[in-house]
Formats: sequence, structure tokens, C-alpha cells
Amino acid sequence: MQDNNSSTLIIGVGNEFRSDDRAGIVVSKKIKEKIGNKAKVIQHDGDGASLIDMWKNAGKVILVDAVSYGAVPGKIHFVDAARNQLPKEIKHHSSHLFGIADAVETSRVLKKLPPVFHIYGIEGKSFKNGTEMSREVINAVNRVVNKIINDLSK
Repeated sequence: MQDNNSSTLIIGVGNEFRSDDRAGIVVSKKIKEKIGNKAKVIQHDGDGASLIDMWKNAGKVILVDAVSYGAVPGKIHFVDAARNQLPKEIKHHSSHLFGIADAVETSRVLKKLPPVFHIYGIEGKSFKNGTEMSREVINAVNRVVNKIINDLSK
């Protein structure tokens, strides 16, 4: 890993007790195990207001969350949020009135969005209470972890 990752922030969003909604949390934990202190890695519940403050000084943000776009479970959606507005159809499973999409677009308007901002959305299958993820989401989690680790090593 190179030192240029010191200003990299990796955020795994989710709820550990809502089945596939825990995907972002699991990704962040697996990455932390593999890279140690090469980047700041956190788990977050998705409250948009606190996210803005977290990423305001980062050079690069990688955010991973479970999503429900109506696609095949396990599909990985990628958005370069620094270059593109978030799709309108994003439906994050969040109990917050001000969520991730709101935080990203507010940061953009305020010109406080980090220069590199990647979002990985993993299409969930089940968001019911429980700690078991679906097979499709587990496979996607592993693919996203590998992709992020490869990107960080460049």
C-alpha cells in the first residue's frame, strides 16, 4: 500500500441486525482486517448530517451500502459521486430523514465534496430483522472488498 491512502476514508454503512443491510458494515470490517491503518475505515449507520462532517477533510472517500434499486440481488452498483449526481432512483434502506444521497448532494452544493468519492451499492435481497446475509450479497461483498483493496494498492 502506498502512503497516498492516508487521506482515504472508507465508510461501511448499514445495520448489523437487518440481514443484507449489513453488507457495507461487513465490507468495511474485511477491508480493515486486510489494510490495517493504511486508510481510515469506519462503520456508520447512514445518518447524513454526521457523514458530511466525517468526510469534509478526506482526499478520497469510498462508501459502501446496501441498496434496493429493484435489480438482481448481489448486483454491484457503482457511482463516481465526485463527477456525477446520484441517480434519482436510489432507495437506501435508512431510517434517517437526511440520508446518504442528501449528504452527498448537500456537500456538492456547498463545494465540500471530496475530490474522489466512490459509492458502491450492493443490491440487497432481504432487509428483515436478522444477521444472516443472502448468498448473493455475501458474494458481492467479497467482490467489492477485492475491488477496493486493488484500487487502494494502485
